[in-house]
Amino acid sequence: MSLRSKAFHCLVFVVFLSLSSVSAPPSGNAGEKLTVPLVTNEDYIDKVTASFNVDTSDLMTMFRIVFFSLPERVKVYPTENYYYFRLARDGNQFAGNFRLDALDRDRGIIHFAYFRDYEPWLIEDNLQHKALTSKDGVKVEKVEDLVYAVTYAGRRVIFALNDLRGVKPPQDILGENETYIGPIFDESGIRFVLIFNRLSNVFHYGLDETVKVADVFRTSSVSDRIVVGQRTGFAFYEDRLKKRRILIGVHAANTDVNNWFDGPFDQLPDNFLKGNALRDAIVATSPQLANTIDRFGNYDKEGSERVFIAPYIHWRYEDELAVFSDCARDLGLSEKEYYSCFAISPEDDHAESAGAEDMGSEDKSATIPATAAK
Repeated sequence: MSLRSKAFHCLVFVVFLSLSSVSAPPSGNAGEKLTVPLVTNEDYIDKVTASFNVDTSDLMTMFRIVFFSLPERVKVYPTENYYYFRLARDGNQFAGNFRLDALDRDRGIIHFAYFRDYEPWLIEDNLQHKALTSKDGVKVEKVEDLVYAVTYAGRRVIFALNDLRGVKPPQDILGENETYIGPIFDESGIRFVLIFNRLSNVFHYGLDETVKVADVFRTSSVSDRIVVGQRTGFAFYEDRLKKRRILIGVHAANTDVNNWFDGPFDQLPDNFLKGNALRDAIVATSPQLANTIDRFGNYDKEGSERVFIAPYIHWRYEDELAVFSDCARDLGLSEKEYYSCFAISPEDDHAESAGAEDMGSEDKSATIPATAAK
């Protein structure tokens, strides 16, 4: 494992300064017109060409503008509790997020971050971030479990976090040597279950197929056990020992620009962790971290650096995925050896199979910089 910054986020929920109305949801009654909300080029051009006479370098000015543009109640889908937005104005496109971190939200803290959006040809260091409290005029109150009210300058917005407390994978997809860590709702709209294999000391992101999966899969030309999502670029291996699909790759074009399809590493099940289950699994993989991390896998009490759990590759060409099928097809492998085929570090440029021990590092130089935030 390597480190990653808390500020390393992606975009999924789009919030513009002026919210245009959309048609009513489709009706099933015969003879009635069916309509759906559209994202149009016209709408984008109207926004990006509109005047925006504010100092975008001033964090509290940007916070006020975005906060006052939110509806009175929002749903925070991703399980690391980020509410993402994009803002297009005056020839610029900004991206950012509000975060109610499980580590400090009950202490009256909400994190706000924004930056000029990344493009393949432009990734620059322009992140602005602050943990806002009552000292900044921002009040955070717990209304009920997983529901928080944020008040600023007379405006109150309810942030409803994603309640997945009842989500449990079917027993037939878990092995006797595996621990279910918790449910994940990724900003891509895909749900996962985070599993730790105690025999092989590896993590798996299993696809949650107990709900409708918001993607369409095609079988890879590399192997009939590998499928690739046409919308997300997520690649999964169809486990031959259990009835499940294990995430083996995310497309590098998405990780390059840190968008909402860069993988579930930054949406761990923080609200649903049982005791030290995640920490214990990390330490089993990397014993040198035993006295270094907290129950969330954070390296410091602010949560600014966190263990990076990504046992999948960043692929550009489909034949790179063959490293998994080439390893796992050997019917002579023990269960431990078989599941070790799925412990591959995304930092490995050659995508060679790596044991779980290769995923751990205390090297702070491996930290993903905060400027890589989404």
